[in-house]
Amino acid sequence: MFDSLKSIIKTIIARVIEREARLVLARFKPRIIAVTGSVGKTSTKDAVFNVLRPSFSARKSEKSYNSEFGLPLTILGQPSAWMSPLGWAKIIFMGATEIFFPAKYPEWLVLEIGADRPGDIRRMMKWLKPDIGVLTRLPDIPVHIEFFGDRDGVVREKLALAQGVKKDGLIIYNRDDDTLHERVKDLSQKKITYGFAAEADVKASNVQIIYDENEGQKLPTGLSFKIDYNGQIIPIRIKGVVGRHQIYATLAALSVAVAENLNIVAVAETIQSSHEGPPGRLKLISGVKGSLILDDTYNSSPAALEAAILTLGEIETSGQKIAVLGDMLELGEHTIEAHRQAGKLVAAHCDRLITVGLRSKFIEEGAKEGGMKEEQIEHFDTSTEAGVALEKLLALGAIALIKGSQGMRMERAVLEVMREPLRAEELLCRQELEWLKR
Repeated sequence: MFDSLKSIIKTIIARVIEREARLVLARFKPRIIAVTGSVGKTSTKDAVFNVLRPSFSARKSEKSYNSEFGLPLTILGQPSAWMSPLGWAKIIFMGATEIFFPAKYPEWLVLEIGADRPGDIRRMMKWLKPDIGVLTRLPDIPVHIEFFGDRDGVVREKLALAQGVKKDGLIIYNRDDDTLHERVKDLSQKKITYGFAAEADVKASNVQIIYDENEGQKLPTGLSFKIDYNGQIIPIRIKGVVGRHQIYATLAALSVAVAENLNIVAVAETIQSSHEGPPGRLKLISGVKGSLILDDTYNSSPAALEAAILTLGEIETSGQKIAVLGDMLELGEHTIEAHRQAGKLVAAHCDRLITVGLRSKFIEEGAKEGGMKEEQIEHFDTSTEAGVALEKLLALGAIALIKGSQGMRMERAVLEVMREPLRAEELLCRQELEWLKR
């Protein structure tokens, strides 16, 4: 009975703030950029916002506000009230104030659009009409696939955003994704593509990891690469992240700059000076004992995990490479094979493996099939226990990748081994009080 009442109240609140958001859009008519995909949404949204901010007044979705609640909250400029009835009442009141007693409103909204269940994006597109739609990537086994039946169900849902872009609007998409290209190329809207493919309009090449010396050890600090647009070559260096796949966010942002006729050289300089990847997305964090942590704890899916492990494998270091991996959730019938394949990849690129969760046993099986020995593998029930065990393995030059689905709370393992734990609120994902209580 209580759960039923709670669900009804939640639905009512969602409908009320959605209605207020629609009225705000009708009154102020901001230009809208909507970002979706199965990987890289938040990083892309942040990069696009950073490109627009010097030239326009803009607002972005905070953190990963991309749902039926997150989207209206961003439009209304309000934080989530979580489980507070008084907080939601205040949000509704402030939304009404925005409609009837307006202050200055942003020229641009940069909105992250997610889909946990079939129909999520289609419902949003019924009232949100983006000027620009940005599509990141649709891997073979997307996150949340368990709720969509198959990959094509996920693809159809994500493509609903492209179909919802205004007829005179623009679609920006990843040209390296063959599925996206085949499904988007015939839509009537204008298009700009980005990627590493020769056919992309905005291309990246010459990717290299940047290293600095630390206590006599060479440790990665960022990436350098070149951008090619219309024959113009621009070198870019970004700090704090590694991994070729993370360049896609920068390419998408540059594509927006091209669409808005911004000076691409100036935009590249802005990217270099302001780039800061969101917490938990393969972020470089200093670890104890002169080690380095690759914090990729926000979420996990087969494609994202593969990219993270390959990145760890590419990094040059004199120390051990350690993978600390929690379960990948919501994969349905793909669960066993996806975890096994990840384990085989770990065996090819890592010296040690620590796992967390029931499903991660299949990672261990794959790692053993790939040649890892029993003594190289440890298993724990919680991420905190895994972090304590990891601390014992770390030494100067060691690099640890920590990753798992949101429900595994792998950021707790990072907290155990980060050099500056007092900066956890700044550096780690899910540090809000409501999350810490769970």
